[in-house]
Amino acid sequence: MMNLLFVSYNSALLLMIVIALVSFIVQARFRSKFKQYSEMPLLSGLSGKDVAERMLKDNGIYNVRVISVEGQLTDHYNPEDKTVNLSPDVYHSRSIAAAAVAAHECGHAVQHARAYSWLSFRSSMVPLVNVASTLTQWTLMIGIMLLFFTHNPFVLAIGVGALALITLFSFITLPVEFDASNRALAWLNNNYTIMQTREEHEQAKDALWWAAMTYVVAALGSLATLVYYASFLFNRRD
Repeated sequence: MMNLLFVSYNSALLLMIVIALVSFIVQARFRSKFKQYSEMPLLSGLSGKDVAERMLKDNGIYNVRVISVEGQLTDHYNPEDKTVNLSPDVYHSRSIAAAAVAAHECGHAVQHARAYSWLSFRSSMVPLVNVASTLTQWTLMIGIMLLFFTHNPFVLAIGVGALALITLFSFITLPVEFDASNRALAWLNNNYTIMQTREEHEQAKDALWWAAMTYVVAALGSLATLVYYASFLFNRRD
């Protein structure tokens, strides 16, 4: 009989489909919000670059550069070379969305400067996660084929273990992202020369909330994928 220590294949597949649909909705909503707030000019007239440089200065951070990188929604903080990388739509734009995103990325720079524990933990996992990502590219499907034809679960178990590490990484990312947004919003709230009205602040908060939700559904999607492949291990015939 099937060993139902985990969940059935069908239940795991259904979970993946549901979360994929939710992810699609959240991603669409985030892009819609970003487009909406990108068309709303910041009353202060500051660009994303200006906002980022001011936030870094206000936090006593002088060794981080703000640069423009190609692409759309490619904004990120690089702790290795200490750069806040902003997409052209954020770097040059003088919109509410640009200010919110720029401040969020600087939130990561502040985390780095303050040795925020979750960021440090996440950064320490990066080498292992890179290896795990490479492993999952071939161990999962090959592992399922070997399990089906030879009943040997070893390769699939390696893939599931690697996927579990990636899933853990995606959940550890959540407090890092939420904290960066909280730091950004707190700074924006205390700097009326940046966002001059309560409405602007609420709109920035809304934009960052939907951005955070994309990380939440990504983590849940990773978990659903883990459950799906793990179900092959736990539900295999002896």
